[in-house]
Amino acid sequence: MKTDASGDKLVTIPKGEWTRPTRRRVNAIRDKLRDVYGIPIMPPHEQPLDELVLTVLSQSTNDRNRDVAYERLRERFADWRAVLEAPNAEVEEAIRPGGISKVKSKRIQQILRAIDDSPEGAGLDLSFLRDASVPDGQRYLCSLPGVGRKTAACVLLFAYGLRDVPVDTHVSRVGMRLRLLRPGAPFEELHDEMLDLSPRGQELEFHVNLLRHGRRTCHARRPDCPACVLRRVCPSRRTDA
Repeated sequence: MKTDASGDKLVTIPKGEWTRPTRRRVNAIRDKLRDVYGIPIMPPHEQPLDELVLTVLSQSTNDRNRDVAYERLRERFADWRAVLEAPNAEVEEAIRPGGISKVKSKRIQQILRAIDDSPEGAGLDLSFLRDASVPDGQRYLCSLPGVGRKTAACVLLFAYGLRDVPVDTHVSRVGMRLRLLRPGAPFEELHDEMLDLSPRGQELEFHVNLLRHGRRTCHARRPDCPACVLRRVCPSRRTDA
């Protein structure tokens, strides 16, 4: 029998057999997470290009290394146009602490070039996203090189407070174990479902608290089920919890 890293059975639920969680269940889980982690206060910072580059740097590394790479990039170059026009080797050297710098440096410059060449983002200006519809913002961002739904959601949510919800590995793992999200669903579906079930106006809170829970308690390996505030409502909890 195949198992995941925690020792649980790997479960995939066909879409036709999936029953979506009720609003009451979603709200109950939100409230329990709120009791533990509080309500995060993160006003929109209105710097979409900063968020976009930061999210690229976050791939396959931890927050500390990401932040070091980002700060080195901003210290070395005067602005994003300087990053775009710099030799790739200089960008790569600046972001080396973030890991896989050769790939990320090329990707960042490709994204900046695509934005600068597009009618909407000419001049490296993404402020139009503030007033665009969420679907239009998603489509534009996902048309950029290597940008997917998670990165697009980070930009729309954190830069402008728009109604989108990033689904990273922590959020997807916790969501599937709680059966908020369909186990085995592709990431496109996970983003659509998470956006639909998140209480309106609380998208950031739900995302951040699910992420915190995944990092602190619902680990990929050996989740701490005995200490989990959600253990009584979690169908995936360990039987010895």
